[in-house]
Amino acid sequence: MQAADPPTTQPPVAQTHAPPAPRSADEVVPLETPAHPEAQPEAEPKAFKHPVSLSPSRASDFMTCPLLYRLRVIDKLPEPPSPAATRGTLIHSVLERLFDAPQGSRTPDAAKALLRPQWERLLEERPEVAELFPAEAGGTDAEELASWLAGAEQLLASYFRIEDPNRLQPAERELLVTTELESGLTLRGYVDRIDVAPTGEVRVVDYKTGRAPSRDFEGKAMFQMKFYALVIWRERGVLPKRLQLMYLGGGGQVVTYDPDEGDLLATERKLQALWQAIQRALETGEWPANPNRLCDWCAHKSLCPAWGGTPPAYPLADTLN
Repeated sequence: MQAADPPTTQPPVAQTHAPPAPRSADEVVPLETPAHPEAQPEAEPKAFKHPVSLSPSRASDFMTCPLLYRLRVIDKLPEPPSPAATRGTLIHSVLERLFDAPQGSRTPDAAKALLRPQWERLLEERPEVAELFPAEAGGTDAEELASWLAGAEQLLASYFRIEDPNRLQPAERELLVTTELESGLTLRGYVDRIDVAPTGEVRVVDYKTGRAPSRDFEGKAMFQMKFYALVIWRERGVLPKRLQLMYLGGGGQVVTYDPDEGDLLATERKLQALWQAIQRALETGEWPANPNRLCDWCAHKSLCPAWGGTPPAYPLADTLN
């Protein structure tokens, strides 16, 4: 990987409004849709649903553990909010809105001032995150929340150590990208930021609130970026010049990669093969567990047979071959 050298960008379009609430990147459609669903008797069983698209997160789930993919996409089991994931959402929101300010005024203090308002906005949109800071009166625990926000401030400080937001103007922020491959597979996901250089080169940027991975895991981390690059290439006919991961944990580090057509064609083949494996699992109902180092952080560990649990009844059992 090479060191980053962020170019000044001149975008054709700047997104300054809040994006729509992200939908699941793995939307489902019914195999059979009643002509008049409102006229169906209450006892009518619900139509079975199959995934119709693939996102980087769900692709990663299946590669990590097929059972995890099933529990999230097919069973749609709820997961409690986690401090790390929620802080990541907050940081993304702050960095997105930081670029609403004019160049020259995007300072660490300006970013810090956005933290509390964006936390309040997140709390309004997702009341369940209040569970992270329990209090006797049912509100948030002020002391724990202050400590958590202080951690977010440190991540923002790391951002300013590795990039000056006053030197660029993103072309797109929190952009939904989607494309349909010749096979019919739909790929979709949300890109944190797209920069366009004055000479037209495109850079795809993603913020990460954890630490940069070791060299052994760099390829896995860059898979998500190649996914985005493939979608942009297929949808817009533009091959991104650079893929950039900005890790804010551990003081901040930037990892970059310059893809070529061969890289993206290989990514496309991998995704096609992955989708075929998902389709086979849908047809057979076989979603094996794959114990790994992430199991201790899995919200569904108690349901995993690898840890003595029992998954719920398979929702698509009646459709199995």
